[in-house]
Amino acid sequence: MLLSKKQPSAAATQWIEKVKYHKNRDSYFKFLGNPHLRYTAFLLVFLSLWFLLQVFWFPPTKPTQTKFSITTPKPSAGKCNGNVAVYVYNLPEEFNLGLLDDCSHLNIYTNMCPHVANHGLGQPLDNMDLQSSDSNPWFATHQFIAEMIFHARVDNHPCRTWDPSKANLFYVPFYGGLHVSSNFREPNHAIRDALAVKLVDYLQAQPTWRKNNGKDHFLALGRTSWDFMRTDSGPDFGASCLLNLPCVKNMSVLTVERNPWKGSNQHGIPYPSYFHPSTSDQMMTWQNMMRQSNRPYLFSFIGAPRKGVGKAAIRDEMIKQCMESTQCKILKCDHGNPKCYNPSEILKVMRESRFCLQAPGDSFTRRSTFDAILSGCIPVFFSRHTAYTQYSWFLPEEASKYSVYMDEQSEESKRIEEVLMKIPKEEVDTMRATVIDMIPRLTYAHPNASHSDVGFEDAVDVALQALAQHVRDKI
Repeated sequence: MLLSKKQPSAAATQWIEKVKYHKNRDSYFKFLGNPHLRYTAFLLVFLSLWFLLQVFWFPPTKPTQTKFSITTPKPSAGKCNGNVAVYVYNLPEEFNLGLLDDCSHLNIYTNMCPHVANHGLGQPLDNMDLQSSDSNPWFATHQFIAEMIFHARVDNHPCRTWDPSKANLFYVPFYGGLHVSSNFREPNHAIRDALAVKLVDYLQAQPTWRKNNGKDHFLALGRTSWDFMRTDSGPDFGASCLLNLPCVKNMSVLTVERNPWKGSNQHGIPYPSYFHPSTSDQMMTWQNMMRQSNRPYLFSFIGAPRKGVGKAAIRDEMIKQCMESTQCKILKCDHGNPKCYNPSEILKVMRESRFCLQAPGDSFTRRSTFDAILSGCIPVFFSRHTAYTQYSWFLPEEASKYSVYMDEQSEESKRIEEVLMKIPKEEVDTMRATVIDMIPRLTYAHPNASHSDVGFEDAVDVALQALAQHVRDKI
């Protein structure tokens, strides 16, 4: 037979609860009268509140990257579409990161230390739009630094493989542009070319190279091809012989400006602008701002006069026409105008313009072309080699859908305002919409961004996909 526990009566229960209450009350007042216990309790409460404040009020800070230490971004959690599997060579540091140890001498004109920070993005900009975003997408990015940004993006790319047997692309992260610009004044060609020759010797000793004799290998260079194609017959302006080496001719070379006549293995990639978003929200917000931007000026020109018959002629003509027009906004960059080094001032001019004139600079191409597109400004070209023969992987096949072309020798180039005024408003609106839609594929996303957060194909995604198809066709 089971025994049940005897339950107290109702009166007994009330008495028990009354005793408990008085005991607890006595303990409570005894606690209040004890100064040591009060101090201990106060200290525990204070420490608890301080800990919660640190966790929830102050966000974690991001580590600052010094000029001497470039950390590898964490692998992305995104997915690859399966068409690209890129293997990244772990080169000796003398070919890339080791060059940054002497960053103040990487360019004979500029101290590059501020520019190689943040994986080549440079210093953050504080006076730009989207500052309320989770991460600042704006940086003072140097125009000749694409090789560093490309390296950091591929290191963090979801299509990267650590197994060379599974790769269909082999990336050789040589900072050739930074190296050559540090040796422009080296008179001894053997010394100037030594690192390039050493790189070729290193590659030819690799089993992965011998499989296809380098046809599935590629370089990404942040300077124009002319800086790597020195000839014995032409003037010596400091170039190396890198792209003339037979071994390198087997490779694919990504460069911000290809040689239109002798660059069959060269493929143009965008100059980096100042915008490096980490999320699709940042990109879409910026695009919407450009769609709604008020553009009171018909056209604009940003640049300085150039010396030399060919370069000077078209530049002088543009500056003359712009200064004479009430519908043109000009930002002259001679005499060290500080506004020409301020990204906010540059983009402001372009955001207020419907068309942006893109005269050839020291070479055919200009970073300004990509600044204009970023600003939703329709580019006007005066040489086919400024864009059309350069960036076929990135630009629409039909040039008239996003740009205006006037041959620099034509009569049209002498009456720019008249020609642009004749384009119907509906056509201008359609062209601008196309330009703004092009922004993502011409932009270098932040190297630390998660692929799943980016949510759009950036310049590196486009280049890898096109390169993989090119290599398949070649092999």
